[in-house]
Amino acid sequence: MTLSRVLVLLIAFSVSSPAPAQTIGERIKDIFSTPTPTPHKKKRAAPKESPTPSASASPRKKKKASPTPAEEESPSHSTSPKRRKKSSPSPSPTETPSPFPAETPTPSASPSPEPNKRGAPNASLSPDAIAGFEHYPEKVQKLLTSALELTSRNLDYKYGSADPANGGMDCSGFVYFVLTQSGIGEVPRDSSAQYVWARKAGTFEPVVSRKDDSFEFDNLKPGDLLFWTGTYSIERDPPITHAMIYLGREKKSGARIMVGASDGRTYQSQQRFGVSVFDFKLPRAEKEEDGKAHPRFVGYAHVPGLQE
Repeated sequence: MTLSRVLVLLIAFSVSSPAPAQTIGERIKDIFSTPTPTPHKKKRAAPKESPTPSASASPRKKKKASPTPAEEESPSHSTSPKRRKKSSPSPSPTETPSPFPAETPTPSASPSPEPNKRGAPNASLSPDAIAGFEHYPEKVQKLLTSALELTSRNLDYKYGSADPANGGMDCSGFVYFVLTQSGIGEVPRDSSAQYVWARKAGTFEPVVSRKDDSFEFDNLKPGDLLFWTGTYSIERDPPITHAMIYLGREKKSGARIMVGASDGRTYQSQQRFGVSVFDFKLPRAEKEEDGKAHPRFVGYAHVPGLQE
């Protein structure tokens, strides 16, 4: 019913006014034509939009690719300057220690009194410088020659050492080494035990006098062991703290001399520190005070088996 009415109306419009009917038809055609392109445009827009994301995706990939190499290069460049920075501080610490050793010799050189405190160089004598050495028993000559040879090595006084390979020895270590090298057996290591060893052998001669020309020295012979107490503080029984070997009398001065390792005894009125020849003099008698040790000579002993 509606279609027939529409047709009638169209015919009426066409008869009365053909021009407007054409315009209406054109308009109708335009109306029908306009919706058709719109879906085509939408369809075309859809593929146009699809390439745009594809194109946008491609630059996104390029953008993603671009930051990744940029980031890889940045750490590489950053590491390279870091290495340079690390290398730059490394010379700076190397340069800093260089002045420190430069400063250390200056204070070491400035306290010149230290060598004075260490005393004169170690004294050494040849056997010919000892009066009557050629008349000594053969074993005594061998022992004293070995002892005097050690004085020529510039050895220090080193507490606890009995071997010249350590660069020094202490007093009882010197006695132990010389006697052992000369074939004397069962020699104790420390001075207190060496004193007991001589006492048990029955060769010890006590000295109470404080005079060098006392009759108590009538039996003193070259090669004998000399013993002191009180040279330093130590809990020991018996309290023997120092030992040396008697050499005899020096030809030049006629003074009694001994050999061993000491930390400050004298030869020709000069202190010596180490393995050396020393003057054999009795220490001065001093009043004992609380907390202070005073050296005192207690006696001498023939080395067991040496004078036979």
